[in-house]
Amino acid sequence: MARDFYDVLGVSRGASTDEIQQAFRKLARKFHPDVNKSPDAEDRFKEINEAYHVLHDPKQRARYDRFGEDFRKVPEGYEEMAGAGAGGFRGRGAPGGFGGGGFGGGGGGEPFSWSYEGGDVDLEDLLGGMFRGGGRGRAAGPIPGADQEAELPLSVEEAYQGGKRTITLSGAQGPRSYDVNIPAGVTDGQRIRLAGQGGQGRGNAQPGDLYLVVRLEPHQRYRLDGRHIHVPLPVSPSEAALGATVELTTPGGQTKVTVPPGTSSGKRLRLRGQGMPHRRGEHGDLYAEVRIVVPGSLSDRERELYEELAKASTFDPRSAR
Repeated sequence: MARDFYDVLGVSRGASTDEIQQAFRKLARKFHPDVNKSPDAEDRFKEINEAYHVLHDPKQRARYDRFGEDFRKVPEGYEEMAGAGAGGFRGRGAPGGFGGGGFGGGGGGEPFSWSYEGGDVDLEDLLGGMFRGGGRGRAAGPIPGADQEAELPLSVEEAYQGGKRTITLSGAQGPRSYDVNIPAGVTDGQRIRLAGQGGQGRGNAQPGDLYLVVRLEPHQRYRLDGRHIHVPLPVSPSEAALGATVELTTPGGQTKVTVPPGTSSGKRLRLRGQGMPHRRGEHGDLYAEVRIVVPGSLSDRERELYEELAKASTFDPRSAR
C-alpha cells in the first residue's frame, strides 16, 4: 500500500496550506536527487513531490481525505452521484465498496453496477479494477530543480555601500558568472536570492533558486555588532583634555566627530544613524571609541612644555574617579 500522504510530509491531517508548503520545502531540500546522492533519494523525492501536489490542491486534498489512496480511480463527479441516493441511483450486487458499508447494494458476488435512468454502467470498468486491488497509480510528474547555496564574501565597505557585482562560481558544469545586485547594508548571514539560478528541473519543471549567503570579512578597523559599527578614534592628549573636532574615516566616507573636553581613552562617542543602512527599518549607529595616543618622540620644545605641565598639574590619573 502507498504511504499516507500526511505521513510522507510529516504533518497532521488538519495541517494548513502554509504548514504543508513549509514541510515540502524542508523535505525537498533534503532529498532532492541533485543534493542527496543516496540510492533511494529520487524515489523518496518523488513520493514527497506527489504528496505535496495532492495535499496543496484543496480539491484533490478533499478527494484524498474521502477516498484515500484510490482517490484517482474515483471518477470526477462521483461525489455528486453518490449523494443522489435512491432517487437517482440504485446499486446491486455490491461486494464491499467504500468504507466497509458499500454503496448500498447487497452481497452475492455479482458484478457491481449502477442503474441510472434505465442504463447500466459497470462500476468495475468505470473504476478501472479498483475492487480487484489495482496498482498504486503513482504519477510523480516533473521534478523541480533544487535550491542551492553559495557564500558571498564582502568587505564591510562593500556591504555598507551595496551595488552591482559580477561573481563567478564553480560548479559541476564548470565556472559560471552571475550579475548580483547587493543591497546597501547587508549583514553577515543574510541571503541574496537569484531566482531560477539553482539546480535544473527535470521533465520541463522549473529550476531552483540560488541563494548567496553573505560572509563579511574581518576588518582591521571596523567591528560590527549587528548593524552597529565600532571604529577606533585616535586623539592627542591635548585634544582629549581641551576638546576638539576631528576627522574620522567610516565605511561611508569621511565625517567629523566632536570630542568633548576631558575625554578619556575608552569613551564611546555615538553617531546616530551612521552605522549599517537598513532599507526597511532604522539604520545602525556608529560608535567612535576614543584612544589617546602620545607621540613616540618629542622635540625639545614639546619636552619642555610637557615638563612644565607636569610641574603645574595636580591631576593624578590613579586616584581619579
